[in-house]
Amino acid sequence: MKTISKFVLGVVCGSLATVSIYATADDQNGISPIGSQQVVNSIPLADVNNFAKVYAITKNYYVESVTDSKLMKGAIEGMLNNLDPHSDYLNAEDFKQLSEMTSGSFAGLGIEVSRDKGNGGVKVVAPIYGTPAYVAGVQSGDLIVKIDGVPVSGMTLDDAIKKMRGKSGTKVVITVARASSLKPLDFTITRAKIEVRSVQSTMLNHDYAYVRITNFQADTSNELARALTNLYQTNPKLKGLVLDLRDDPGGLLQSAVGVSGAFLPKDSLVVYTDGRLPSSKQKYFVKADDYDVDGTQQKSLDSIPAIYKTLPMVALVNQGTASASEIVSGALQDYKRAKILGVKTFGKGSVQTVIPLSNDTAIKLTTALYYTPKGRSIQAEGINPDIIIQSEYSDILDSWDMSEASLDKHIDNPNGAKNKVESVPVIRPPKQIVTQDELKAKVDARIKAMPKVVDQSQATVDLKTDFQLQWALNIVEGKALPVESSSNSIKSAK
Repeated sequence: MKTISKFVLGVVCGSLATVSIYATADDQNGISPIGSQQVVNSIPLADVNNFAKVYAITKNYYVESVTDSKLMKGAIEGMLNNLDPHSDYLNAEDFKQLSEMTSGSFAGLGIEVSRDKGNGGVKVVAPIYGTPAYVAGVQSGDLIVKIDGVPVSGMTLDDAIKKMRGKSGTKVVITVARASSLKPLDFTITRAKIEVRSVQSTMLNHDYAYVRITNFQADTSNELARALTNLYQTNPKLKGLVLDLRDDPGGLLQSAVGVSGAFLPKDSLVVYTDGRLPSSKQKYFVKADDYDVDGTQQKSLDSIPAIYKTLPMVALVNQGTASASEIVSGALQDYKRAKILGVKTFGKGSVQTVIPLSNDTAIKLTTALYYTPKGRSIQAEGINPDIIIQSEYSDILDSWDMSEASLDKHIDNPNGAKNKVESVPVIRPPKQIVTQDELKAKVDARIKAMPKVVDQSQATVDLKTDFQLQWALNIVEGKALPVESSSNSIKSAK
């Protein structure tokens, strides 16, 4: 498995739970007709001849005896891996793990990773809230350079992921390079069976609610409905809502449509896909047929108090906001239903179709691109916020690129100059002079303060230290923005 949506916990973010049922943010409507169509018009005989020669030479003269199965699987993987960062061959283990993500139950560390384009390391896209990696202090943007003391530079992404996997209760040491630290950091993490609740909520104060979505599973729409209902019951006179999509790596497409439907009018277009084949041209609306994966989501969404269709709302995003969470951000932005705050999102805007080759193997092939309701392609561009709110470490993160556009062989955005980014306000934390030792001590203190057992339905927030959340609350409350801030002229906000 090789995508930006690669989980060390053993799954691909946003892929099928059951191939014939679920559409996902990495997959369209189950098995594509591609699998049964004649898609090759002619066979390049000269190239096939060369392949046969290389195959025979390797088989006969390689330094060690190699099986036909290994050679063929390697050829298939090479063919697909050479296309883009997300197309891949899924062996029996990969295919099985693919089905576990949407249940929210799987074994591993709880981080999503991608191959770093520049130096051969493995980059952390996002740790999943409440998982062993999150509690240990692994952060978005960390570059994994060693696993149990072995450099990852000579490993494939699959090999690195398999080395980090293992049985619950066993330990693995990962060494990371972090932009804010002069020395590599070692994390000893105990692998665990991870039960992930995808929605957490709390009140920021008496009048303003907070909901965090960590990823998009089959039950996310139901969890969101319960959270929103509970918040309303806490205070029926709510004045605003902050939706936190930071470090949300994505998930099921239907769940993204359902989550959008909690805040948009019925029958609204949420996202559409476009590609070469007719089967890749799809539209997804706030309709039960497009979001109800198991017959329970429509009832849940219908039960959400009507106030949430009009309640003032902001959505927080960052570089770890990817795939399905970008679909939600784009839809809310296009309909002007919410202000999008934070920094530009990851830019995972391609669609992968899982096509079974046998009962336990498949290929995952990029077949289309996602577009927001107004026709903006997410691919390698991401969602640009309405208001840029930089974090405490924005200067560091800016120099440590973590985006789809940084991945090797990524597909370019088809809109090009059409995706015009207008000047927007920028809010930046006051400049602070912090030594490396002070910064490390600060991070270590946060790690130590993290609860070891997390009630995943209850969000943990800290308005004193979370600058982006501070301003999300300020903006939903209607407070004035810093004067003359723009995308080209950054001003500090006190």
